[in-house]
Amino acid sequence: MAVSTVERSPMSPMTEKETPIPPLNNGDRLTRAEFERIYAAHPEIKKAELIEGVVYMPSPARHREHGKPHFDAIVWIGTYIAATPGSEGSNNATLRLDLENEPQPDALLRLTPESGGVSRVGEDGYLEGTPELILEVSASSASYDLNQKKRVYARNGVPEYVVYLAYEQRVIWFVLRDGVYGEQQPDEDGVLRSERFPGLWLLPGALLAGNLSGVLETLQQGLDSKEHKTFCAALARRRKEAK
Repeated sequence: MAVSTVERSPMSPMTEKETPIPPLNNGDRLTRAEFERIYAAHPEIKKAELIEGVVYMPSPARHREHGKPHFDAIVWIGTYIAATPGSEGSNNATLRLDLENEPQPDALLRLTPESGGVSRVGEDGYLEGTPELILEVSASSASYDLNQKKRVYARNGVPEYVVYLAYEQRVIWFVLRDGVYGEQQPDEDGVLRSERFPGLWLLPGALLAGNLSGVLETLQQGLDSKEHKTFCAALARRRKEAK
């Protein structure tokens, strides 16, 4: 996403080859190439997304509604990755899904290509394709996280989509079935379990309460399960076959 510029003195006229870089505004309608060019030219902008060809620039994030639950979710995903070779995460990284959609998810979990994953890192270092799980922490962005963005993720085949709703105090775990997201239901212990990542267990009440130790205690039970051990063995076989 590097942008080349032409140096000129403040008094020299603009040449025909020079193109001024416009500002990036919430609500702009752009192609993905235009979005990347303008976004790259404004390093002061920390987060902007292109959803269905429209630019979204979220409001500044508050600690209680976004910062802490985002941090706790990253620790949860990171702990799973540490125990699951062949999986990989990303925090707030640009994701190229299609020509009109370039979101910047709060967190994602993916399988590496050698382990059977379909997303990849492009030549310029940006993620491309469909990760297996995306997580968004939603406060002011809840309306488009649960509408436009949800439709985009479903259309691009993201198997699992987890949304932390700060003001509603809910965690919704969507699972893609026949191209449509359905809400995952907790088990008898109130635990949500990933279908694509065996052993990735979440106790929503602990996450909502900011109880990170409770989140990790439930996750550890998933990591100790037979399903997780079987999954890790299968990923190891795929990596061996890919060599």
